[in-house]
Amino acid sequence: QTYCDRLVQDAPFLTSHGRLSEQQVDKIILQLNRYYPQILSNEEAEKFRNPKAALRVRLCDLLSHLQRSGERHCQEFYRALFIHAQPLHHRLPSRHALEDSESTELDLAAASYELSDRGPMAFLACLGLATGLALLIYCCPPDPKVLPGTRRVLGFSPVILDRHVSRFLLAFLTDDLGGL
Repeated sequence: QTYCDRLVQDAPFLTSHGRLSEQQVDKIILQLNRYYPQILSNEEAEKFRNPKAALRVRLCDLLSHLQRSGERHCQEFYRALFIHAQPLHHRLPSRHALEDSESTELDLAAASYELSDRGPMAFLACLGLATGLALLIYCCPPDPKVLPGTRRVLGFSPVILDRHVSRFLLAFLTDDLGGL
């Protein structure tokens, strides 16, 4: 969405009663005139700052002038609006439309990389369980009751297990299955 399109969308919001004060409009006009005289010449700035005309009429004229002038002029208006009326700038309808479209894109991208929706507590629980098992295996002496037949079962297993881990697991197998 171009800045000119955004300005067309935001013009009714900006020109509604009480959105911009006369001081804010004057500051925006002065910034466009002082820093960017190619955007607003001295004569145009005086015309848009004329206190005899109503604020809404001056603002409508300024916005239509910027729309006719091009993309760069509209972009500088938004920059001046951000500087001098930041709370209003954050409430612009075009900003909400942009944030909504960007947030849905970000949500879709984040969802594709998300491994689990269980959160950090599930991760910490799994990490704690793995650490506890590793400490238990490391601290426990090897079990002499491991049957020779259970070693053959582990030989066919697709998972390669460390010697201490296999002894620990085999001890549980032999106790649960009654010796195979």
